Amino acid sequence: MTRATTTSTVAQPVPAEDRSAVVAELLTSRWSCRAFESREVPRPTIERLLSLSQRSASWCNTQPWQVIVTTGEGTERFRAALAEYAAGKGGELGEEFDFAPPAEYRGVYRERRSTTGWQLYEAVGVERGDRAASARQAFENFRLFGAPHVAIVTTGAEQGVYGAVDSGLYIGTFLLAATSLGIATIPQAALAGCSAFIRDYFEIPEDRKVLAGISFGYAAVDHPANSYRTARAPLTEVVTWRSE
Repeated sequence: MTRATTTSTVAQPVPAEDRSAVVAELLTSRWSCRAFESREVPRPTIERLLSLSQRSASWCNTQPWQVIVTTGEGTERFRAALAEYAAGKGGELGEEFDFAPPAEYRGVYRERRSTTGWQLYEAVGVERGDRAASARQAFENFRLFGAPHVAIVTTGAEQGVYGAVDSGLYIGTFLLAATSLGIATIPQAALAGCSAFIRDYFEIPEDRKVLAGISFGYAAVDHPANSYRTARAPLTEVVTWRSE
């Protein structure tokens, strides 16, 4: 039996009164970027991002995620091939997980989703009822919103939902770590709809499942698609207190 080797580091302490302020700043300043500059993130910065992300929590420290990161021509070839594949599917994409996206959204979830969608459409000038224009905007997912990099996140197939949840935690950590480094991101479940293509393109083995992609780089801050921010529900809508 061999013992797994791990790298363990001890973070320098931050004064207790400052910790929540640091977390709050990262959480409130993070947003989903939908238009990127073409300039690349330096390799050492990407490696720092990945090292920070690796500190994510996971069940029994299994760390089921693995990540493919594209740079330079690797991103451009993948972008072109992905867009061609998605266009050829005519919107009929499929996931490889046993669980599927919601068949519908109801109540407050439908309202939040609709509000977010119309914030984007209004920002980029898509009028209500213009399905061709909304489809063109949605298709930007498969052009990676112009980002110079994408991270494809896979999880161990045998770990099922547990692996997917742990890898989802990794994605959240990745987003905050990127924010701390001045890197813009957008997590994309849409790419999981192209999992069959992505599996073949990157020669991903059968014991891995494609969970999502994260396009990242530097934000095109003046682009209309980046001109709005989403809100969060108040605690009264999501927390139930029990004291007896």
